[in-house]
Formats: sequence, C-alpha cells, structure tokens
Amino acid sequence: MAWWKNRSRIGKVAIGLAAAITAVAAVGGDDPAESVEAASTQTMEAPTTTLPVAETTTTERPTTSSSSSISSSTTWTISSTTTSTTEPTTTTTETLLTRSEANAIWAAESYIEIMSFSRQGLIEQLEYEGFSTSEATLAVDSLEVDWNEQAVESASSYLEVMSFSREGLIEQLEFDGFTTEEATVGVDSVSVDWNEQAWRSAEAYLEIMPFSRSELIDQLKFDGFTTEQATYAVDRAGL
Repeated sequence: MAWWKNRSRIGKVAIGLAAAITAVAAVGGDDPAESVEAASTQTMEAPTTTLPVAETTTTERPTTSSSSSISSSTTWTISSTTTSTTEPTTTTTETLLTRSEANAIWAAESYIEIMSFSRQGLIEQLEYEGFSTSEATLAVDSLEVDWNEQAVESASSYLEVMSFSREGLIEQLEFDGFTTEEATVGVDSVSVDWNEQAWRSAEAYLEIMPFSRSELIDQLKFDGFTTEQATYAVDRAGL
C-alpha cells in the first residue's frame, strides 16, 4: 500500500504541474513547452567582483630637438662682446716760427753753451738783447735744459772767484733767478769746506779795511756764516 500512496502523491504533483503550465500558457499565450522549459530552468547570476585597477600615469619625456626643429616660438638671444682696440694716435703739429723767434732760440742756445743760467735769468738776458718777452720765453722753453744742473755749475763758478757761506751762495743763486729748490740743490751738490770759505772771506775783508775781532765775526755772520765758522776764520786770521 505504501508505493500506492507514493504513486498517488506523484500523480497529484503531475496533475498540479500540468495545471500550472496550462494557466501560464493561457495568460502569456506562449508555447506550453517553452514555458515549461523556462519554468524549469533557473538562471542564477554569479556575483560580480570588481577588482581595483591601478591607475597608470604616463609622463611624457621632454623631446630634445635639433636646431633645425626648434619651435618658432622659442627666442634665442646671443650676446656678443666686441672689443675695439684703438691705437693711440700721435699728432705732430708743426709750429711755424717768425724770423725773430728763430733768432731768439739761436741766441738762447749760444748763451747756454758758454755759461750757466737759470730759466728766468736767460729770459731776462734775451730781453736785454732786445727780444720781446714772448720771444724770449718761447726760445728758453724750447731748450732741453736741466736747471738743477745749471744751478750746480753756477755755484761752482762763483766759488772759483770769491768766497761764500752756504746761505750766502744760495741767496746769490736765487738772485740770479734760480728757485729756492734749484739753488739749494746747486749749493749742496758742490764739495765745500765752509770753514775755509769763512777764513778766505775774513782775509778779503782785512785787506780792504781794519776790523776788530768782534766786528769781523759779526760781518762774517752777516754774510751767512755760522758763529763757529766765523770764529774759526777770525782765529785763523790772527785776531
């Protein structure tokens, strides 16, 4: 009896299934067979798993182009330094002299060859000869002269003819037109025994007039000798 019960259950299930198929067909108008296949077939969608995708960043490398493919929008500035060398130019200007100026130069050269002069002294000498101040000055300044050397020669010349103290000889050269510097150089450049010069001066004074000891010492000091030099001279002279 058990199998019969089961068969009855199967039959009931089959009858129920057939009724369901018929109902579906009546509603949808589809083929019962297709409906059965659709009903019996169940499609299950698989769960979709979305994996994270790593983003790829593409970096463009700078392109090095040759000079022929440089964009026209690029501006190139080339700095150049130009060195200009200018050679010094020497301009020689010839000065035309008048006959009188030429004669003044000739006279100045002649004077300086035979004796020593200061610049001022030579100008005055040419003026004395009748040349104008401008002609005399032009003539003297056209000469190549070492005025210090002229002062030395003048100092030596004076000491050959008469006695001088150092101070007296400097003053004499200044009187002749030398500057103080030139006169000092001239006097200090000669080799002189000033005691000897003081004695010679004392002897020259005693030859023309009588002097007491003190008077002669005072006279020699007035001439620029020091007290020691004057005393030496008087003692040597026998006063």
